[in-house]
Amino acid sequence: MHRTGTTRRTFMAGATAVTGAVGVGALPLAQTAAAAQAAPAARPTVAVLGGGVAGLTAAHELAERGFGVTVYERRALGGKARSMDVPGSAKGGRRALPGEHGFRFIPGIYHNLPDTMRRIPFPGNAHGVFDNLVAPREMMFARTGREDLRMPIPWPGHTPAPLTLDEIRRALTALVETATGLPLHEALYFVNRALVFLTSCDERRDEVWERTPWWEFTRAAQMSETYQRILAIGVTRNIVATKAEEASTRTVGTLGEAFVFNALGRGADGPPDRILNAPTNEAWLDPWEAHLRSLGVEFRIGWTLREVLYGDGKVTGALVEDPGGVRTTVTADHYVCALPVEHARRTWGAALRAADPQLARCDKLRTDWMTGIQFYLTERPPMVHGHVNCIDSPWSLTAIAQAEHWPHRDFPADYGDGVAVDCLSVDVSEWDKPGILYGKTAKQCTREQVAREVWAQLKAALNDTGRTVLKDSALHSWFLDPGVDGLGTPNPTNEDELLIHPVGTFHLRPSAATAVPNFFLAGDYVSVDIDLATMEGANAAARQAVNALLDRTGSTAPRCMVKPLFRAPELEAAKRHDRTRYRLGLRNALDLG
Repeated sequence: MHRTGTTRRTFMAGATAVTGAVGVGALPLAQTAAAAQAAPAARPTVAVLGGGVAGLTAAHELAERGFGVTVYERRALGGKARSMDVPGSAKGGRRALPGEHGFRFIPGIYHNLPDTMRRIPFPGNAHGVFDNLVAPREMMFARTGREDLRMPIPWPGHTPAPLTLDEIRRALTALVETATGLPLHEALYFVNRALVFLTSCDERRDEVWERTPWWEFTRAAQMSETYQRILAIGVTRNIVATKAEEASTRTVGTLGEAFVFNALGRGADGPPDRILNAPTNEAWLDPWEAHLRSLGVEFRIGWTLREVLYGDGKVTGALVEDPGGVRTTVTADHYVCALPVEHARRTWGAALRAADPQLARCDKLRTDWMTGIQFYLTERPPMVHGHVNCIDSPWSLTAIAQAEHWPHRDFPADYGDGVAVDCLSVDVSEWDKPGILYGKTAKQCTREQVAREVWAQLKAALNDTGRTVLKDSALHSWFLDPGVDGLGTPNPTNEDELLIHPVGTFHLRPSAATAVPNFFLAGDYVSVDIDLATMEGANAAARQAVNALLDRTGSTAPRCMVKPLFRAPELEAAKRHDRTRYRLGLRNALDLG
């Protein structure tokens, strides 16, 4: 048996103190008892099962409050957020080329995750790793067969990107094409739908809009292709990573509302778009691990959770498999399950599920594929200075050229063989629709075919109006997320699926506190204010789990701050009016149907 939070050193120190106090003739019995009572109580121990953002956040908050914490992680710290080395790519004393599951995106609507980042020390930074966030100046909707819609991201301190005469011409053309492609009555209708959602009370959002698909709410089926691609599909599949035909209006609308207010500077922690100024592990995760170790957190990397053991009304242990394949039971006073839902629910046995019905409901939560591929280039592409959303691409691609956003890194000098000068990181959000090169879905393609197909779709979106952005001659190499396996076979698998948000699933999400007194949940599937599979959701859920643990133990330690999404005070009166209408069975006052 392995007891988390108890080392040989602490055991020997305690034993020495006891034997020294009760040595023959050392102290009278009454004084011995008094000395024992005065001795500090052993730290309560917590086993954190999973080392992604949720698990590391829970470990951070618990360690700061004096708990003995051990984190068990089967693969690598950081989970889907981590960066990783491209095998065999390091040459001449350089670091390996940086790969990742998908590019990091930390918008200003996040508050809890940035708070954690400010508390992770980083040399030379006054605000820790938070100061490693940088804000791209613009973003772009890349249209296939027409001019791309390039948009600045206004924010204090942002210097607009310089434009050539040709770029100005292209921007004006894109605006005119979008304006003429989107009929006025459709634009006005969408604005009306947005106002309906903004003024809807919480009850209507939770009970009506949660069960209404975004496609239906926006009447996308009756609208033009431009309306569908930009306002329906572009928002849901590419950004929220779910299908517009089934995505919950509550989820899409809530996040859309938050981004609108973020762009207006309301309730924002920072600009609408922020990324890290180096690969994720260098800029954030490695400093985080070092800080947690300094707080006394212990790590067991390569340890896989097999089952959460339950008996006598509580969790009695965690059955884990060590890196050598040996199974053992580890015990602690408390357990925080911080695995992704698709992995966590496989470890909950029948007895544990019977103790809390909300665990069984998690079986109905759904996940889908959203996976990254990186292209390493020998020339920097003349792209927008920020994210690109290829909204017409069959595989719903989003991308960003990273090197220009890493000002403290000289890419060819620091990474790979010195030939690659940039990394074009791409997220593939649609894996079940045919592509343009092979006519096959991404899951039906081999890894090589996936790379070729993504490259072809990127060129179709970016090289389509007389300017060559991506050159075949500049393609150095590529790296596809290793969590994907079996591509091109009847049974492809993905170790890192993403929680999606079909209608009705909001009510299936569990709370961080379970009915089992020493068992807590942390992950982006837990019910939190930000109803989206995000690092912010994982962070907030971990904070709620720690608060629930503190409440259960009667701890006097300060509770974790859990900041909700911004609510505009100007809309509260309209929401109160809508609550009255909703309870009377009436539609929203602005709802024209």
